[in-house]
Amino acid sequence: MDNTLATEIANCAARLVVEEGLEWGPAKRRAVRELGLPARTPLPANEQIEDAVRAYLALFCADTQPRELHALRTLALLWMERMQAFRPYLGGAVWHGTATRLSDIYISLFCDDPKSAEIALIDRRVNYEPGSIKGLRGEPVEVLSLSSHCRELNEDIGVHLLIYDLDDLRGALRADARGRTPRGDIAAVRDLLSSTASSLSIT
Repeated sequence: MDNTLATEIANCAARLVVEEGLEWGPAKRRAVRELGLPARTPLPANEQIEDAVRAYLALFCADTQPRELHALRTLALLWMERMQAFRPYLGGAVWHGTATRLSDIYISLFCDDPKSAEIALIDRRVNYEPGSIKGLRGEPVEVLSLSSHCRELNEDIGVHLLIYDLDDLRGALRADARGRTPRGDIAAVRDLLSSTASSLSIT
């Protein structure tokens, strides 16, 4: 597709991602509509959206986003520790560092028994909504969605627990198109928090 048009769509989508908390797919499609383009206009790749989001954050949110990201990662770690028995891995914008206070948290669980994580939530008396979401290979997977209060942001944040079979774990850790690990375990999230806490003057 035309590079100028792709950049225009990506920049519009990035604004929607940051300012309204849209996921990248819906943001791209809405950007096409807002720009008055034909519905079948080719969409920019996710990598281009990510670059545009990072540029938008650096330009408009540099004074707020790092602390919001740290708060979301702290909340994600809390839920990963609660669900530690199910091999939790953090993914999405909170893992990759493009999240703001409008972003939800996505944690993949790799279970011997797909119902075991749901039973654990029931035992903890956690209110959740079952549903489905696009998985690792584009297939629908079960997701348990809940709302959790983030003390640092003083807001309720959506937390989505994606339920996978244990056999899916190896494929889930394959490097993405940019050679990065697409999700991280508890130790990796703790390392991220430790590396940013000093720069934010968080103890």
